[in-house]
Amino acid sequence: MAYNVGILGATGAVGQEIIRLLHERNFPLGELRLLASARSAGKTVSYAGHSWMIQEATMDSFDGLDVCIFSAGGDQSKQFATAAAERGCIVVDNSSAFRMDPDVPLVVPEINPDAVDAHKGIIANPNCSTAITLMGLYPLHRAFGLKSFIASTYQAVSGSGAGGIIELEEQLRAWASGSEAPERSVYPHPIAFNVLPHVDSFLDDGYTKEEMKLLNEGRKILGLDSLEVTCTCVRVPVLRAHSISVSASFERPVSIEAAREAIKAFNGAELIDLPEENRYPMPLDYSEAVPCGVGRIRKDQVFENGLALWVCGDQLWKGAALNAIQIAELLHEKGLLGK
Repeated sequence: MAYNVGILGATGAVGQEIIRLLHERNFPLGELRLLASARSAGKTVSYAGHSWMIQEATMDSFDGLDVCIFSAGGDQSKQFATAAAERGCIVVDNSSAFRMDPDVPLVVPEINPDAVDAHKGIIANPNCSTAITLMGLYPLHRAFGLKSFIASTYQAVSGSGAGGIIELEEQLRAWASGSEAPERSVYPHPIAFNVLPHVDSFLDDGYTKEEMKLLNEGRKILGLDSLEVTCTCVRVPVLRAHSISVSASFERPVSIEAAREAIKAFNGAELIDLPEENRYPMPLDYSEAVPCGVGRIRKDQVFENGLALWVCGDQLWKGAALNAIQIAELLHEKGLLGK
């Protein structure tokens, strides 16, 4: 059976990856309808010998669609998601608009696939750092029982969209040519040769919204209301793929061997943990990669029953486009599409 699929935000960085992955993963496509704002309407997008004209998103744009992946930001999701669902189109939303809504499943297919069974027309995709971090932690949670973790993220500029990539590249070109760097529009400080301990806006308690997502979304996806998390999110001058340093505490005694075996047995992650050979996951290796890499596994020196580890994954893929398509694939496998 072929499905009519929409992409809202088709001209953005994630939207472009969705188009690519739908074809590379041979999703059973009927019609592919590309939606965006009025300023992008009429433009043509091409991939693999096919071309599509961008349509302006309206309330009626979702008629006849089986599923639509939203990647246009929270305001657009709030404006159109309910209308799309009322028209029988299942929405897979990449924004933060519905993630913490108790009536909306928040899904990583390798972790909580059965959550989609209770959907009411909208399914939320987690934040990129949450998805990638949990791909390393979930198999360890199954093995030892996760209690808490401390994380520091190393987030690529592509997490800010195409503008983040352009800003880093322009600053690097200016430095190489000895010219003055262009005016910044994405980050409050230079990103080239720098790290910014600042992703998203600050809250009254000093954390950022991005940092709190790892706590709140992690609890919901894992079903662990008592999970404790402290996180610092950092933007680094890497083009693509996020990395996360994690120190986690568990209910039961841990071992390095058992932890490695748990990672190896988990679908969606791969173990790269040969420090004696200088082998560990890195963003260059996990850009445009389906699995997330896990390595540097060692006993934590602070937590009892603790492990320290390093996780790396493509935030445009597992953190956004790929996870959304995997949700659509899961709906197909469960017979929940095209009803």
